[in-house]
Parts: sequence; structure tokens; C-alpha cells
Amino acid sequence: MSIDVFAATAVTARVLLEVVAATPVPAAVEVGPIAVSQVLFVTVGVVVIVLLVALSAFFSSSEIAMFSLAPHRLEKIVEEGVAGADTLADLKSDPHRLLVTILVGNNIVNIAMSSIATGLLSFYLGGGAAVAVATLGITALVLLFGESAPKSYAVENTESWALTIARPLKVSEYVLLPLIVTFDYLTRQVNRITGGRAAIETSYVTRDEIRDIIQTGEREGVIDAEEREMLQRIFRFTNTIAKEVMTPRLDVTGITTDADIEAAIETCVQSGHARLPVYEGSLDNVIGVVHLRDLVRDRDYGAGGAVLELDDLIEPILHVPESKNVDELFAEMRRERMHMVIVIDEFGTTEGMVTVEDLTEEIVGEILEGGEDEPIERVADDTVLVRGEVNIDEVNEALDINLPEGEEFETIAGFIFNRAGRLVVEGEEIAYENVRITVEQVENTRIMKARLTRLPKEDEDEDGSDGGNVEAEEATQRAEPGDIEAEELSTD
Repeated sequence: MSIDVFAATAVTARVLLEVVAATPVPAAVEVGPIAVSQVLFVTVGVVVIVLLVALSAFFSSSEIAMFSLAPHRLEKIVEEGVAGADTLADLKSDPHRLLVTILVGNNIVNIAMSSIATGLLSFYLGGGAAVAVATLGITALVLLFGESAPKSYAVENTESWALTIARPLKVSEYVLLPLIVTFDYLTRQVNRITGGRAAIETSYVTRDEIRDIIQTGEREGVIDAEEREMLQRIFRFTNTIAKEVMTPRLDVTGITTDADIEAAIETCVQSGHARLPVYEGSLDNVIGVVHLRDLVRDRDYGAGGAVLELDDLIEPILHVPESKNVDELFAEMRRERMHMVIVIDEFGTTEGMVTVEDLTEEIVGEILEGGEDEPIERVADDTVLVRGEVNIDEVNEALDINLPEGEEFETIAGFIFNRAGRLVVEGEEIAYENVRITVEQVENTRIMKARLTRLPKEDEDEDGSDGGNVEAEEATQRAEPGDIEAEELSTD
């Protein structure tokens, strides 16, 4: 890259010299007490301009190479002991000072070029014409050979070029130290006064940008759909609370403290769970957890045939608020070596239960056991069959729709109850915008399954086509939750 810049600049310099040679000028120029040949003076000036163009290319390419180098690549080359890596890491450790160094150096050489060119041309042109020609000429030189070409090269050879220019750039920092220290201090003070922060000190990659990279990676075939979904789940994990992932109280099976060992074993077997909470009186007073392994082992191998009590096998259990972040909860469970916690509301009442498996499923997806149905079963491209406890955001992602979440509900069953304002029955249909929801299965008062169909928006706008659906849906959008007539399309 440097050879190309020098060659191109040399051609430009030769043309300038030919123009100068063809123009009548005074025989000598006085430089202080010394008279210097006009030709020698101009030749030296042109050579200096060539060197300054090369320095401009150096600083411009340094900016791109230094700030395009990924932090993980820098760490790797430092670990490998690559020549120049330590100097590069030292420069990158203070990005604000590095930027000031590059900008000060670049501006000095660019201004010097313009000044020298104006002085040389003033021998052959009038003052105004010399300024105009120098401005246009130096601008063209800088744009072509001091900016575009070197920056393009630095983009294509970021790592190798950053290593190459690290030491020369460090030397430049020492040479320009007084100016760099001054401008570094001034810019930091300006940022402090204005309440701003140098953009160079902030992260170059935000969470939203990472999400976009993930989407792009899937489109380009770098990652598959399952990998993309898992990565997106990781981002959602930090914004999820215990209430959203817990097994609701209605589905929690517990063992009373009055039960004996045999009854506790039978309850574990019937529930299909190896661990169950133990409560005294009701589930609002969970005192611990027992493991089926301990129950069976102590029943079969208890010392001396002694009569065992359930209390002897109870392990402690955590109680956490429903608003606790699951990433913090996961870390706490690992730290305390607990596989189960009880979720309570603001009144201390048991809301549900969270296990390590529940938290793991938030990242890797549902872990199904034999005979267990998928939480979201795709029936067609625009139709899914979902369990009532499935979160609304999962349904939105599956159907590419936008059902809202409320403060009172996070699940599709909660959404249906909120829109209907009462208990619903099997076969009942509810519409929201371009989504039709059909209640498929109800047990007692619980919605077990619902079918969601995404309707084409253009069909909804056609007069005379599905008129009943259109009218009901418009009413749905106007009505408040609880307005049954507005929410129902039909009831079997």
C-alpha cells in the first residue's frame, strides 16, 4: 500500500515539476541569510509534500486499522506473542488518547501540505489563484492518496496493518506528546462539561446489533434456525422473571409432613418427579424438598431397620419473589446447590415452583419426556396449537404476530381470559386484530389448549368476505377487556 501511494504521488510531483520548469521564475529564493536556487527550493518543497501525503496515508489507515480490530483478535495475538502485539494492546488500552494522537498527526500533515503548496505556487501565480489551486490540488491529493486508498487497504488488511503501524504510531505519540496531552485534556473537559461521553470510549457492538448479526447469520446460512433461536433465548433470559418460567401452583404436587415414607414414594412415582416440595398444612407453608432417591435408599437400606421419619430426609429450599430475574435466580441456585425453589407473591403466598430444568428450558427450549405434547404444535403455516401455559412472546414468535402482554398475565390462557372477561368453554372463538383464537380444551376452569390462526390482513378488509369476523374483530379492538359481546365471535 505504501509503495503504491509513493508511486502515485511521485507521478503527480513530476507533473508539477514539469509545470514549474516551464514557468519563468526568479533565479534564487532567499531563505533567511541564505540564497537558495529556485529549482532546488521548489524541488525540496515538492518532496516534502510527497512525504506529507505518505504521512497522511499513514495516519488515515491507522485510524481504520486500529478501531476495526476486534478485541478478541487483539487478545489472541497478544497471547500468541506476535511481534508488535504488546505495543498494539498498549495503544488500544486508551482509545480516546489513541484517537487524539491520530487526529493531531493527520491534521498537522494536511495543514502543512496546504501551506507549503500555497507558498510554492505563489511564485508562479497570484495570491488568490495560488490559494485556490493549492486548495483544490491538495484536497484531491489527500482524498485520493491520503484517505480513500489507504483506508481501503486498512479495511482489507486490518490485523496485519495494525501490527505494522503500531510501533511507528507509538513513536508519533512520543514526538507529538505536548500537543496530544493538551488536546486529550481539552476534549475530555469538553465532554465532562457538556455531559457527553466520547463515542470512542463506548462499546462498538450493542445488544441490538448482536441480534441483527444473528438474524443475518441465519439468512446467510452461517447458523441454522435452532442455533438462532437458542441465541435469542439467551438474550431474553436476562429480561425474564421467575413468574414467567415457574410451574404454577395448580400444577405443583407436594408431600405433606404427615405422610410416611411409603406414601411419599408413591406420590413421587405418581407425579413422575424425582423431587417434590414438602409442606406443612398447605402449599403456602413449604418447608423443604425430598428426593425420591433418598426415600428409597433409606427405606431399603436404613441402619438397623430403624423407623424412618420424613422429617429426617427433608432438605432446605429457597423462597424467592415472583419478580426475581431468572439469571440471578440461576446463579443463586448454582451457588446454593439447589435444584428447586418456591416462588411467592407479595403476600408470601406460594405462586408456583421453579426448577433447574425450567431455567434450562428457557435457553435450549422445551425438554419433553415420553408422551408429553409439544408446547407449540404447528398445524399449518398460519396455525398453531398451543398449551394454555405457553408464554405470549413464544406464540408471537411462532406465528409472527403481536399479541400484547399485560401486567396481569403472560400466558395465552391469561390473554384469553383477559379478553373474554369470564370463564370460557371449549369451541369458543375470540378475535384480536388478524388473529383468531379457538379454545380447544378446557379442564374444570383451566384452558389446556388453544388454536391460533393468523388471518390474511387483506381478507379482513374485503367487504362481504367474512363479514361477521370483521365486525367482531372491529368490536374487539374498540371494546375494553371484559366486554363479552365485543370479544366473542361464536360460542358452541
